[in-house]
Amino acid sequence: MKHLTILVPEGENNLSSIVGTYKIFSRANACRNAAGKAEIFKIELAGVSDEVSFHGGLFTARPHTHIDNIQNTDLVIVPSLSHNYLHTTNLNGEIIEWIGRQYRNGAELASICTGAYLLAAAGLLDGKICSTHWSTAEQLKQLYPKVNVQTDKLITDEQGIYTNGGGYSFLNLVLYLIEKYYDRETAIFCSKVFQIELDRDSQSEFIIFKGQRSHNDELVKKAQEYLENALTDKLSVERLAASFAIGRRNFDRRFIKATGNTPVEYAQRVRIEAAKKAFETTRKNVNEVMYDVGYADMKAFREVFRRITGMSPLDYRNRYNKDAAA
Repeated sequence: MKHLTILVPEGENNLSSIVGTYKIFSRANACRNAAGKAEIFKIELAGVSDEVSFHGGLFTARPHTHIDNIQNTDLVIVPSLSHNYLHTTNLNGEIIEWIGRQYRNGAELASICTGAYLLAAAGLLDGKICSTHWSTAEQLKQLYPKVNVQTDKLITDEQGIYTNGGGYSFLNLVLYLIEKYYDRETAIFCSKVFQIELDRDSQSEFIIFKGQRSHNDELVKKAQEYLENALTDKLSVERLAASFAIGRRNFDRRFIKATGNTPVEYAQRVRIEAAKKAFETTRKNVNEVMYDVGYADMKAFREVFRRITGMSPLDYRNRYNKDAAA
């Protein structure tokens, strides 16, 4: 039998990702038992304290064992660190060292949402792809520049390390791992019992683009402000650069360094975010919204919208607008 460790780090964590993971893997074991097969995992919650409180002491978790009692494990689940992820990362040096030791001993690792910060702090994500909650991705990139953060991906799988996006998308990661360690039949059974959609691979439609402002380049901030307030203007990066008395190549370089996007990519994301809001809150059709956000070519609008959100404009409108759905 393999061994599964679900970590209970110090500090304020996301209890649902601990409990949900435990319940679904337990049900997968039960499914095997019912079919007359052996359980795949012995499941243990492990930490460095006898008890960890959540939500101001409203809930508590009592790990089965201390991490030092687990010399070898096959799979480690790192839960979401909730909103205080930087503080929680600083509290968990002992767990971070243990995670690194287990990986070097052959264990596979899976992080949920901001749990990726613990893997990054251990140096285990350097040179690897990684996903996390879209709202924390920029900070992860800045703190750990060797990590290839891909916010649009719901699940990543590389060299025995799995990461996933935010919120309750951890349910999809758990099903992914169950299919990998058990089989497709068990994953389908768990998806039906817990009513989780199988085979989701993107979190693009859930991303709210708020602009990348966590930098100190004032010229780029002014350019961002212009792009955010000139949705219907025909974009000329050459003219925009000239308005700041800077060459196009140097302007592009500074913009990419500050935001991670080219000026054109940034303008596209701003315009598509405006289109998403219009689809969600107005009765406008796709053509009307397209013109409102500065596009005149339906094919181009569809392509950019799908690339950024993973959906067509019409599908997005129908999903997120009650009137359109009706």
